[in-house]
Amino acid sequence: MQIKNILFSIGLFSLLCACAHKPHAPATTYTLPAPEDVVMYQVNPRVFAPNASFNAVGSYLDSIRHMGVNVVWFMPINEVGKEKSVNSPYCVKDYKGVNPEFGTMQEFKQLVGQCHEKGMSVIMDWVANHTSWDNAWMAHKDWYTQDEAGNVVFPAGTGWKDVADLNFDNPDMRLAMIDAMTFWVDSVGIDGFRCDAADFVPYDFWKQALDSLRSRSERPLLMLAEGKRKDHFAAGFDMDYAWNFLEGIRRVFLKDSCATTLIDIDRAEYDSIPAGKRKLRFTTNHDESVKMTPIREFGGERGSMAAFVISSYLHGGALIYSSQEVGHPERIDFFHYCPVDWSANSALRREYETLMKLYNEYPAIRKGELRTYPGCDVFTFEKEADGQRILVVINVRDSNQVVTLPEAWKNHVCANLFTGGSEPLTESLPLAPYEYKILKY
Repeated sequence: MQIKNILFSIGLFSLLCACAHKPHAPATTYTLPAPEDVVMYQVNPRVFAPNASFNAVGSYLDSIRHMGVNVVWFMPINEVGKEKSVNSPYCVKDYKGVNPEFGTMQEFKQLVGQCHEKGMSVIMDWVANHTSWDNAWMAHKDWYTQDEAGNVVFPAGTGWKDVADLNFDNPDMRLAMIDAMTFWVDSVGIDGFRCDAADFVPYDFWKQALDSLRSRSERPLLMLAEGKRKDHFAAGFDMDYAWNFLEGIRRVFLKDSCATTLIDIDRAEYDSIPAGKRKLRFTTNHDESVKMTPIREFGGERGSMAAFVISSYLHGGALIYSSQEVGHPERIDFFHYCPVDWSANSALRREYETLMKLYNEYPAIRKGELRTYPGCDVFTFEKEADGQRILVVINVRDSNQVVTLPEAWKNHVCANLFTGGSEPLTESLPLAPYEYKILKY
C-alpha cells in the first residue's frame, strides 16, 4: 500500500508540473470572418508612436475591438530601404524582417497574439510589385525589370522612383516571394494579406501564390487585393477595392451627381463577383488621408458620417482607418510619424461603435437582399434577411430635406436602431442636413 501511495504521489506531482508548464489558452478564441462579415481596421503604425509602435497599438486594441472590428490590417511593417528613399513603408528592404522603428519581431508576434486573444484576425500589407533599391534581392539582377541597357527600373507609369520594379517572368523570384509570404503565415501567425498595387502584378502570379499559401496553411486565410481587376477573384482573392464607389460618393457629396448614381455603381461593381466575395468600401484610407480627411472632404463631421453609412451599409465590406474614429482634422502623411489625439471627440467614436455594433448584430445590414428607392438628395434603401427588414435613409445634402417613404413603411411605428427608441412614421420623413436614420420594421 505504501508503494502505491508513493507512486500515486509521484504521478500527481508530475501531473501538476505538466499543468504548470502548459501554455495558457487564449482568453477568447477568434474565427476568421467570411468576407461578407468583415469589419476591418487599418493600422498605420506611424500615427500611434514615434517609435515602439507595436506596443502602442497593443495598448489600443480594446478600443479597436469596441468598434466591432474583426480584422486588423497592418500597413507594411518591414524595414524601409535607405537608397533613394522617401521613407515610404511600401519601400521594402527585407521581406522577412520588421522595421526597427516599430519594434522587434517578437513584439509583433505578441501583438498578433493579442489581436487573436481579443477575437480579431490579422492581415498585413504585402508589397509584391517592387522592393527598395538596397533589398538583398538586388544580388539577383534578373529578378528585376530592366531597360534596354540592362539597368533596373522603377515601376513604369509611376513616379515611384524610390523602388525597383520586380520581374514576374523570373520563376526563382516568384518562389522567393511565396516563401516569404509563407513565413508570415506559418512563423508569425497572421491570417492573410492586403496585397498592395495588386493590379500591377500578373494574374498568374497571384493564382500561383494564393493556391500555394492555402495548400500549405492549416488555417483559412483572408486575401484582399488593392485593385479592381475582375480576375482577382479568379486568382483566389476574397475581397478587392471599391474605388469606383468611392469616386461615386465624392461626386454625390459635391452635388455633381444624384444619389441614385450609387445604385448603378454598386450594381456594376458586383456584376461579375462570385457569391460570397466582397468589395472593400471606405471613405478614407492611407492613400486618401494623405490628401484630405473625410471630415474636410464630405462637408464636415456630419457629412463624413453620412458618407460612411452609405459606404458600409449598402453592401457591406466596412473599413475604418486609424484616426478616422476620432475625427482627426488634418491630412496624415504616412511617410513620417503623425501624432493623433486618441482622446479627442469621444462622441464621434461612440457613433462609429454604435454603427458597427448594429452592423454586426443585424445580418440584414451586412448581406441582406437589397431594395433601393430612387432619389437625388436622399439615399434610401431597404435590406432584408432572416425576417429582418431594415430601412436606411440618408440625407446627402447640407440642407434640410423631406423624403416620401416607401408604401410599406408609411404610417408605421418602427424601431430606431441607432437611438434605441421608437419612431412613428407618417407619409414622409424630414431630415436635417446630412442626417441619417436606421429603422427596423
